Amino acid sequence: MSRIGAFLAAAIFVAAVVVAKARPPSEWVSLFNGKDLTGWKNNGGEKWIVEQGTIVCESAANKYGYLTTEKTYRDFHLRLKFKGEAAGNSGVFLHARITGIDPEHGPDIEGMQVEVDPNVGKHTGGLYESGGRGWVAMPAAEGERALKPGEWNDLEVSVQGNHIVTQLNGVKVVDFTDPLPKFTDGVIGLQIHTGGGVKMRWKDIFIREK
Repeated sequence: MSRIGAFLAAAIFVAAVVVAKARPPSEWVSLFNGKDLTGWKNNGGEKWIVEQGTIVCESAANKYGYLTTEKTYRDFHLRLKFKGEAAGNSGVFLHARITGIDPEHGPDIEGMQVEVDPNVGKHTGGLYESGGRGWVAMPAAEGERALKPGEWNDLEVSVQGNHIVTQLNGVKVVDFTDPLPKFTDGVIGLQIHTGGGVKMRWKDIFIREK
């Protein structure tokens, strides 16, 4: 190989290394394989099954129930689809942890919840801190109207440190910088709210860590 050829080869190698380092640290990873609940843990006595490529959660014991990831996450972008098939309330938890089991209402959880409700105007996409401050960020009027009842809805959540942004069907719902974050990492969880009547479907659950 000539000296010029060797120089060009070295330059191409260096350029390739620079491009590789410039790539995002991770790509989108599926959290649900469409077949079973591998990678997830059922907390409580409520019903979580896989049906037709979706996760179905349904009230069975009339208590709280949570399906949580086995892995914990810090900074990430999460996207998923959900569809309410009954009137009961649900949610998506971030930076959460199960802290115990209460015989009356089931598992106790602490962390930030992205509200998911099958009805318009019930704050889907808003942020509620369980085991802490309660509501910390409510949707604006446009966000309250973004839900599609009885249809598949696209939910996206971006978490970077204490900054959380949620979007529902392409509409920004909340953009919240938490002055007092309780946790900076934890599991991701899907919820069955106590009170009965919950039936929600979930699919296409992907995460990209930052």
